[in-house]
Amino acid sequence: MAASLSRPKPLLALLVTLGLAVAILWAMGRPPICTCGTVSLWGRIGPTQSQMLADWYSPSHIVHGFLFYAALAWLWSKAPVDRRFSFALLIEAAWEIAENTPMIIDRYREATMALGYSGDSILNSASDIAMMALGFLAARKLPTWASIAIVLVLELVPLIAIRDNLTLNVVMLLAPSDAILNWQAGA
Repeated sequence: MAASLSRPKPLLALLVTLGLAVAILWAMGRPPICTCGTVSLWGRIGPTQSQMLADWYSPSHIVHGFLFYAALAWLWSKAPVDRRFSFALLIEAAWEIAENTPMIIDRYREATMALGYSGDSILNSASDIAMMALGFLAARKLPTWASIAIVLVLELVPLIAIRDNLTLNVVMLLAPSDAILNWQAGA
C-alpha cells in the first residue's frame, strides 16, 4: 500500500506538469490565447496555426506519446508505468518550452515551411502536452499492432492533408532538404 502511495497518479502528474509548463510559458511572455483574441477548437494553417486548442500538428504530439511509451518501456522497463508517464510528461513539457524560445522559432522559420511561425499560444502548448499524455496512455492499453497502425494513420493524414507531419518536421529541423521544402510548397 505504501509503495503505491509514493508514486504519482497520472492525472496529478499531468496537472502538475501542465501547471509548471503554463507558468514557465507565461513567464517567457507567451500569449495565453491567440493574439487574434479568439479561441476555437481548430487552428488552420496560417496565422492561427499553433494558437488554438488543436491543429494539424496535434497528431504529432499524440505520436510523441506512443513513441515515449515504447522507448521508456524498452529503456526503463523496471520503472513503474506511472514514473515513466511522469518522465514522458516532463520531456514533452520541456520540448514545449524549448519550442517557444526565439532560437527554435527562428529555426522553424529558416528550415521548414512555417514561414510566419511565431510560436505557440499557452493554450496550444498545454493541449500539446495533453495530446502526448493521450498517446502515452493509449499505447499502454493497446496491442502493439494497433499502436503501430494508429501512429501510421496519425503520420499519413497530415502528410496527405498539409504535406507535413512529425517525421518531416524532424528531418527538416535536423537536416533541411530543398527537395522536401519544394514538395511541401507544392513546387
